Amino acid sequence: MAISTPSSMTADELVALSKQYTLYEWSAQSAVDPIPVERAEGVYFYSPDGKRYLDFNSQLMSVNIGHGDKRVVRAITEQAEKLAYANPFMAHEPRALLGKKLAEIAPGDIDVFFFTNGGAEANENAIKLARQATGRHKILARYRSYHGATGQVINATGDPRRWAAETGVWGVVRIPDFQPWGEAAPRDVASVLRETEQVIVYEGPQTIAAMIIEPVVGTNGILIPPDGLMQGLREICTRYGIWLIADEVMSGFGRTGRWWAVDHWDVVPDLITMAKGLTASYLPLGAVGMRRSVAETFRDKVFYGGLTYNSHPMGCAAALATIGVYEEDGLIDRAAMMGEVMARHHADLMARHPSVGAVRNIGLFGMIDVVRSRDPFEPMAPYNGTSDEMKAIAKHCRDNGLYTMYRWNGIHTNPPLTITEEQLAEGFAIIDKALDISDQSVR
Repeated sequence: MAISTPSSMTADELVALSKQYTLYEWSAQSAVDPIPVERAEGVYFYSPDGKRYLDFNSQLMSVNIGHGDKRVVRAITEQAEKLAYANPFMAHEPRALLGKKLAEIAPGDIDVFFFTNGGAEANENAIKLARQATGRHKILARYRSYHGATGQVINATGDPRRWAAETGVWGVVRIPDFQPWGEAAPRDVASVLRETEQVIVYEGPQTIAAMIIEPVVGTNGILIPPDGLMQGLREICTRYGIWLIADEVMSGFGRTGRWWAVDHWDVVPDLITMAKGLTASYLPLGAVGMRRSVAETFRDKVFYGGLTYNSHPMGCAAALATIGVYEEDGLIDRAAMMGEVMARHHADLMARHPSVGAVRNIGLFGMIDVVRSRDPFEPMAPYNGTSDEMKAIAKHCRDNGLYTMYRWNGIHTNPPLTITEEQLAEGFAIIDKALDISDQSVR
């Protein structure tokens, strides 16, 4: 463990000033209880008083290469000294090289990219591209989904974060979830595909621009589609001339053990969105990748979309360096290998804790469902809610130096791709003890 150097501000001062002068997201401000953080290294981050936390969620499923990688920090510093900013109508080396590099690793024939500030804007612009190119307006989306907090994509988002923020923009149509809330396993693929096509027929395929989906559903449960579902959705979209948008903001860049989640099913979407792992969140950057045929739509036709920080030189430089780390350190294959280790830890918890109702992971993208009963399946917290048991689990983990995300009845297990077997065991040992609390409430 590295020796910590005390900050000039105490943990209490840091928290007090942050709460006094800044607004925290998705929270009633009186309930905010932030972890004070001063620095980070590898899979750990540290508070000003030196307390160490194992980052079991890669912050927001994004610091895939771990904290403090000097190669990325150096690339950012060098780019800042050379060219900190150029407006989006200009060409510069990081932009040129990043587009070329992404074309090499993107699925299929996706080889043109529009850069944004983050994932929400990537999804916003994917929808704009689909609507402007097809002349259609409707967007198909699931309830168990999250696509961002901005105008069009908060409407496309299905989960309850939409309720207070949706703007009433017309055109979002819900398609069936392959694993509804409160169910331990996915539905039959044929039924989901049949019901999806029925929605399309009822809505009129000639009115539908695109279907936006997370190939592996993220914050709504790390839901992994059964084999055949992604291929079936691709076939339906192709047959009806509907563009398939793969939201890989969370699942891209090795998180699932492949460069992209769609690679597990050999599916090539028309548009693919990315952020988070693109720069490992060292700097903000997102992108929409598109097939050449999509880009050709705008050869003689204006694309009405733009951002002041589109193709930001420092963001592009950070992304190039981050992709270099994935390749140099073999992190994509490593995520697949460590995913097998995670699956064994999940299975062990399932075998020993009656409050574990289901576990799942694909690569280092994982979830533990905590339940009051396995049969019938009864989550430990209600939809869009929490419980005393889940609060106690979160407190135990935090008190013992483990940081992760707890949403409703779920415990996320999404560490950096650099995590070792020993560090993974360290994290699961803390969760193991925490689950003793929820076991007491099993019926």
